[in-house]
Order: sequence, then C-alpha cells, then structure tokens
Amino acid sequence: MDKRKAYEEKLAAQLEEWSAQLALFKAKGEKATASAKVEYYEIIEALQRKHDEAGKKLQKLNAASDEAWEELKAGAENVWTEVKTAFLNAVSKFK
Repeated sequence: MDKRKAYEEKLAAQLEEWSAQLALFKAKGEKATASAKVEYYEIIEALQRKHDEAGKKLQKLNAASDEAWEELKAGAENVWTEVKTAFLNAVSKFK
C-alpha cells in the first residue's frame, strides 16, 4: 500500500472515531439537566462543524492529483490538529 493511501485511511479512521464520540456526546447531552443541555449542545454544534470541515478536507485529499496532494496534506494536518484539540477539550468538559 502506498503512503498516500495509508495516510488517507488513517484520516478516515480518525474521522469515524470522532463520529462515534459525537454520538456519545449527543447521548450525554440528552441526559443532562436543562441548564447543562445548552452548554452541551453549543459544544456539540461546534464539534460537528469542525468534524464536517475535516470530512471535506479528506474528500479533497482523496480527489486531489498527486501534484496537489502534498499541498492539501499540509492543510488537512492543520485542520486535523484543530479538530483533535476541540475533541480533547470536549472530552474533558463532558467528564
């Protein structure tokens, strides 16, 4: 397997993991008290936007020519770092 394919599969797996975490956060949000639900849903909404942005970057990577791929990879890594940080912050808040 070439490095590009392996990298794209790694990002896809991370995106799936974040999808599962979002589902857990949504379930916890539904069980929260009324006052806590607002904060939960604000965080979940922000995470969903970041998740969607990461998904779009992955789609662009998958569709990119070899020449454009390296450039897009750098942008994708920046987005992935932002999303990862957002999810880590959310995990600490939802504990």
